Amino acid sequence: MTDHATPNLPSRDFEVTSQFYTRLGFDQDWRDKGWMILKRGGLTLEFFPHPDVDPLTSNFGCCLRLDDLDGFYAGCVVSGLPKTCWGHPRLHAPKLEESGLRIGALIDPDGNLIRLIQN
Repeated sequence: MTDHATPNLPSRDFEVTSQFYTRLGFDQDWRDKGWMILKRGGLTLEFFPHPDVDPLTSNFGCCLRLDDLDGFYAGCVVSGLPKTCWGHPRLHAPKLEESGLRIGALIDPDGNLIRLIQN
């Protein structure tokens, strides 16, 4: 196994989080009362219980570096995620940033900011 990192994000309700990410192609790899691991190909997201996290003030987030940003984004659109500037969950289309990177964003039901970055 090569070195890797996995983001640890809060979840108010593991069942809601699992259902949300399952719609995006993630599978539940592990779950007990204190931890949940979701995987999609080479992507891994880990969640800890945080029933009091406020999606409006949460400052948790991570980056998903994707070989196929457009494909991942299209899957998010097909899943019914709203493309809006307000609310949770929501989706922001990828665009070319000043850095030269194409970056989109996904805000999950708990307010976690998931940046979607084209490799």
